[in-house]
Amino acid sequence: MPNNEFPAGRDQSLEHGLSQPTNDQAHFFPGGRDQALVRPGQEHFIAETDETGLGAVDAVADDSAPTSMWGEAWRDLRTRPLFWVSALLILLALALAVVPQLFTSTDPSFCELGNSLNGPEAGHPFGFDRQGCDIYARTVYGARASVSVGVLTTLLVVLIGTVFGALAGFFGGFMDTILSRITDMFFAIPLVLAAIVVMQMFKEQRTIITVVLVLGLFGWTNIARITRGAVMTAKNEEYVTSARALGASKAKMLLSHIMPNAAAPIIVYSTVALGTFIVAEATLSFLGIGLPPSIVSWGADIAKAQTSLRTQPMVLFYPAMALALTVLSFIMMGDVVRDALDPKSRKR
Repeated sequence: MPNNEFPAGRDQSLEHGLSQPTNDQAHFFPGGRDQALVRPGQEHFIAETDETGLGAVDAVADDSAPTSMWGEAWRDLRTRPLFWVSALLILLALALAVVPQLFTSTDPSFCELGNSLNGPEAGHPFGFDRQGCDIYARTVYGARASVSVGVLTTLLVVLIGTVFGALAGFFGGFMDTILSRITDMFFAIPLVLAAIVVMQMFKEQRTIITVVLVLGLFGWTNIARITRGAVMTAKNEEYVTSARALGASKAKMLLSHIMPNAAAPIIVYSTVALGTFIVAEATLSFLGIGLPPSIVSWGADIAKAQTSLRTQPMVLFYPAMALALTVLSFIMMGDVVRDALDPKSRKR
């Protein structure tokens, strides 16, 4: 009988409680049933137990420091081509406004009627306007007034709107009612129409500061509403409740905990609003009630070029294109920043 075959009576002997193995069993299990005989030519292999803990399987090795909302936003912005395009255009506009001498050595106020409506030539790539002024030089220097008005007005409206909105949203109650009604009163007045009416009162004092103050006086309402909503949302978060429980003062809670977390929508709207104020300044200058003729601005050049639109459209094209690209760059930047700071957008 082969060694690996057992008699039929093996099971019966086990059933009757026989503890002694049979001859065949003893031959196959010389060391007992726990140790089998390895037949010649066979390898006795017992696989090691492969036990891997759930912690080692599910754990993700991440020893890096946690990133903030701004860190995640910057990481997202770097991957967007639209961000780099708009940033490049904004940097170019700022460079034109701060150091126009790097781009041209021609005096923008120097005009010679002998060059009236002449085409491009060496040193004058855009040609001349009807008064014989260099269009390229005026386009370069026009960025200073337009960008300055846009930046200063944006800073002013952010200051006014943030103060009104933060106080109304944080304290609520009677203060919220009063400040909200004041905001609604100014919100009902169109920005450009109000600026036209008020600028008529300062015909002799038309400066960049005057235009900034007038636009800021009627342009802060949207910032106030956005700030109020952001503060009302942030003040109900758990970290504000914890700060209150630890005895933090109202000023510290507002300035240290609430405003930093409510700044994202304010920054987004401010970026878009900057382009809006540049357009508003150009509109006032186009109507002749903005900056004086002694200050070079895109709006004033567009107004003067409209008489040559049919015969020499390029005279109007260059300042209008510079204005459009500058405004578009700030609007695109606002859209990209909004998408980067939106948590829902980051999850998609």
